Amino acid sequence: MSSSLIPERPLLISPTLAATIGLEEAVMLHVLSEMKLRLPVSLRDNLRWLEVNLETLSDAMPFWNIADIMRIQQSLLEKGLVQVDGGDSQKGYFKIAINETGISRSTSSAEKPAPMAPTKTASSKAPPANPYHQTPSSGKASQIPDHWQPSEDLYQLCSRRNIPREFIDEHVRLFVISQQERRKAQYSWHNTFYKYILREWELSRSHRGLKELEANMSADWQPSDDAFSILEHAGISHPFIEDAVPEFVLYWRETGLKTSTWNTKFIAHVRRQWAKYEAALEHDATPKIIPDDYQPSDEVYEVLAMANIDETFAREHIPEFILYWKERKEVAVSWHTKFLQHVKYRWSHRESNEEDFIDRVTDRSWAN
Repeated sequence: MSSSLIPERPLLISPTLAATIGLEEAVMLHVLSEMKLRLPVSLRDNLRWLEVNLETLSDAMPFWNIADIMRIQQSLLEKGLVQVDGGDSQKGYFKIAINETGISRSTSSAEKPAPMAPTKTASSKAPPANPYHQTPSSGKASQIPDHWQPSEDLYQLCSRRNIPREFIDEHVRLFVISQQERRKAQYSWHNTFYKYILREWELSRSHRGLKELEANMSADWQPSDDAFSILEHAGISHPFIEDAVPEFVLYWRETGLKTSTWNTKFIAHVRRQWAKYEAALEHDATPKIIPDDYQPSDEVYEVLAMANIDETFAREHIPEFILYWKERKEVAVSWHTKFLQHVKYRWSHRESNEEDFIDRVTDRSWAN
């Protein structure tokens, strides 16, 4: 009977080999040997060469980040257990082969006392530096820190895909916020971000193009699904988010700003409004009929001011608001909440209402 905790084929590691060359090195050798069974290989110099790239290795070993994979690969290379051919450096492909003779020699030597290593002299040639080397990960899954930033190695890796540094920097904060809202833990946030930025880059090229990364606010702009998800995970109601869209669009259309981070700006805008909105609401949970002398609180006008809605405009709608709800004889926990929604609706539709009114008063078709 299979266990739901082990949905994939487990890794089988030789204890003797792990004790001899290191646990990480033994794991990578096993993964490479498995890859040779299901991916095309070429024969050369009595070795079976496997063509891979960093993405392939990352998918096969998701428990390590790119820097760790390159570090362990370098260790295997220095120990003579693998051979690496540069391959196509432009596309990031290279060939790797397992030196079976070297592995057999290492395993058999584990049964004998290890000889004393010769003392290195000043003339000893140092092993080639690994450009991807960095401090190994702790091996524990953790949530993303508030001020997480990509490493310089990750910037270099992205540059091989021609991804501009500016594009990466624009997406870092949104990535951090979205991951914090999801409250997921990862072994490597660099690896997660690398996959995320590759997807965002491909989307930007295929749907908008490089010149459209920065754009003016359009009249039909809508927040992305990710923006809605982030805000809803923060406890903000969906109707409140939708109500904020018209005023947000109107404000930024008037400013004429050109940017590629409208969703980030919208998230910050709604968060500020929601914080003020919650502070302004009444917390009495008893539903009641609207009073004859109902008046919005000062905090309600402050929330509307943050949405650039004129206070005079809001006050003009108080009588019709009271009359409407008096006739319906309905009860509500907070009339301030309903008044905010009512004024926002009127404000967002005021331009179309004015045009309809002008059309009605200037209509002379009856004279024809």
